[in-house]
Amino acid sequence: IMAKFALRVILAGAGAACAVFWTQRNGFKAHTRPSTAKWDSNWDHRVESKENEKEGAENVKRGTSRHILLIRHGNYERNAAGEKVLTTAGRWQAALTGQRLRHLNHPYSVIYHSTMPRAVETADLIHGTLPDTPLVSCDLLREGAPAIPDPPVSHWTPKPHEFFSDGARIEAAFRKYFYRSPPEQMHDSFEIIVCHANVIRYFVCRALQLPPEAWLRFNIGHCSVTAVTIRPNGDVSVSALGNTGHLPPDLVTFY
Repeated sequence: IMAKFALRVILAGAGAACAVFWTQRNGFKAHTRPSTAKWDSNWDHRVESKENEKEGAENVKRGTSRHILLIRHGNYERNAAGEKVLTTAGRWQAALTGQRLRHLNHPYSVIYHSTMPRAVETADLIHGTLPDTPLVSCDLLREGAPAIPDPPVSHWTPKPHEFFSDGARIEAAFRKYFYRSPPEQMHDSFEIIVCHANVIRYFVCRALQLPPEAWLRFNIGHCSVTAVTIRPNGDVSVSALGNTGHLPPDLVTFY
């Protein structure tokens, strides 16, 4: 029995040694595809000169970051007029999301929202719990087709001209709202953006410098919270993606 046990140990050790040798020799080539893309720290083109770099360095010392909370609208349905409006569940989702944002107790500076009815309703309900936070509408945040997805899907096939026009608009929204803190910013800022699933997923891909066409590879629920932080040196992190922990299970919906 001891001889058999010793033989197993020897064979296991030899197998492990072979695995280590293979790994060192092949560099995990069978499991990973190395990327040649490197992080562009000046992705927002806010560092224009050496003077800007100095000001940015001061921001880094102070640690002044911008925090953007992306909220998808609530569950919706079509009304008699054909408009997509919130369902009863969607209104509850929005109200609970507003409570969650209030309990986080951040000093919100503004609530931006899409001008589509379901986003307007959601923003209004959230604003009800944050009445001192300005409410600002923006057409750029409307739902659309941000980029041709890869891999493609058969159940959703916008026309090429829709990708062309919507993509430019949604990219313009990204450039409007995503940038590092300006030199004069002395404290962290917190902004809320209420919009749509396609827009939010595209924003996340762009913010993390991932391929924009990857936006349809993940999904987010109604009234979910996605939190993006932009550091003063241009670094970007996502601390929550489609978080629905503030909603009870029967109010977690995606479609």
